Amino acid sequence: MERADIKRIFEAYFEKYKKTEGDRTSWSAFWTEMTGEGVLELNLTRCPRGTIFKIFIDKKKVAEVAGWDEFFATMDAMAQERPGLYDPDRIFPDMESII
Repeated sequence: MERADIKRIFEAYFEKYKKTEGDRTSWSAFWTEMTGEGVLELNLTRCPRGTIFKIFIDKKKVAEVAGWDEFFATMDAMAQERPGLYDPDRIFPDMESII
C-alpha cells in the first residue's frame, strides 16, 4: 500500500476515533492488530510536541517516534525484523473499512 494512502487512512481514522488525553491538548487513537506473530498496537497522538506514534508489541512499548517519516522508517524496519506482524496491506484496508 502506498504511503500517501496509509497516511490518509490513518488520519481519517484518527479524526473519527480520537479521544482526549485529559487536558484537551493531547488526543490519541489506537489500532490493535492480532496476528500469529503477536499483538501489534499503533497509537497516533497529536499533542503540543506534534504527531507522535507509539508502537507496542504484546503490550510492551517498542518505539515512540515523531512524524510520518519516522513512522514509516520504524514500521519498515519492524516488518523486516518481525515478518507477519506488520502488514500494511492488511491493516489499513481493515482500518478504512470502519471509518
